[in-house]
Amino acid sequence: MIPYIIRRLFVLVGMLFALSVVTFLLFYLVPADPARTMCGVHCTPDIIASNRAMLELDQPLVVQYLHWIRAFFLGRDFATGFAPTHCSFPCLGYSWKNARLVTEMIGRALPVTVYLAIGAFLSWMLIGVTSGVLAARFKGSIFDRGVMIISLIFFSLPTYLIGLFVLLFIVVKWQWLDYPRYTPPSENFGNFLSCMVLPCISLAILYAAYYTRLTRSQMLDTMSEDFIRTARSKGLAEKVVVRRHALRAGLTPIVSSAGLDFAGLLGGAIITERIFGLPGLGSVAVKAVGNLDLPVLVAITLLGGVFVVVANLIVDILYALIDPRVTVK
Repeated sequence: MIPYIIRRLFVLVGMLFALSVVTFLLFYLVPADPARTMCGVHCTPDIIASNRAMLELDQPLVVQYLHWIRAFFLGRDFATGFAPTHCSFPCLGYSWKNARLVTEMIGRALPVTVYLAIGAFLSWMLIGVTSGVLAARFKGSIFDRGVMIISLIFFSLPTYLIGLFVLLFIVVKWQWLDYPRYTPPSENFGNFLSCMVLPCISLAILYAAYYTRLTRSQMLDTMSEDFIRTARSKGLAEKVVVRRHALRAGLTPIVSSAGLDFAGLLGGAIITERIFGLPGLGSVAVKAVGNLDLPVLVAITLLGGVFVVVANLIVDILYALIDPRVTVK
C-alpha cells in the first residue's frame, strides 16, 4: 500500500504542475488586457504601458509563469500605494479591481462553500445510499417503485428550480423558516445552522436522487454475484449479507462519484450560493467574471482543479481499502 501511495503522490505532483500551466495559459492568453481593464475609463497609452510593466505583462510568457509560481511559494510585494502590500505564501495574486489580496478574498469565501458542500454531501449520501440500499433490498415492491419515481422526478429538476421552489414554499408560502441570511458559526451557531439548512437541502436533493439510483443499480448487480449466493447458502441473515458483503463490494463506483462530486462542490456551488445569497466562492467567481478580474478567476479555477485532483487520489486509496478485489502492487 505504501509504495502505491508514493507513486500516486508523484503522479499528483505532475498533475498539479500541468494544471497550473494550463490554468495560467487559459486566462493570460485571453483577448482581454488586464493592463487596460484596471485603469478604468481614463486610459492613455502611457498608463496602459505603465500598468503592463507593473503587472509584468511586458515580459515573455514563460517568465510571467515562473514569477507567478515563485510568488505562490515565496510571496511577493505589490505596489498598491504609498507602501507596498506584501502577499505571503500561498500568494495567489492581487485583485486590482477590489484592491485586495486574492488570498484574503478566497479565505473569506472558502469556509462558506466548505460548509455548504459538507452539509449537502452528508445529506445526499445519507438519503441516497440508504434509500438505494432499501430499494434494492425490496426490489419490485411498492417502496422500490415509489423511490424510483421520486428520484427520477428530482433528478430531472435543475438545481436553480429546486432552490426557487424551496424558497417559494418553505419561506414565502408556508413560512416555516425565515429567509436565510448568512451568519458565521463563530458569531451565532444557531443562526448559522438555520441559514444553511435550506441551501444544503436544495443542493442535496438532486444528488440524493442520483445516488439513490446509482446505489440501487450497484446493489442489484452485486447481489447477483456468486459470493452473495455463497453467503446466503451458509445461512447468514439477509441484512448481514446486504450490509457486510453486498454493500461493501458495491461501494466502489459510489465512492468514486462521491469524491469527484464533493470536489466539484468545493470548487464553487455557484447557482445555490447565488439563490440564497451566500458569500462563497461561487459569488466571488460571478463577480470576477463580470469585472474581468483575472487574478481571482485564475485562483478559483486553480483551486477547483486542485480539489478534483486531490479527490482522485483519495478515491484511488479508498478503492483498495473498501473493495478486496482491488489489488495494489
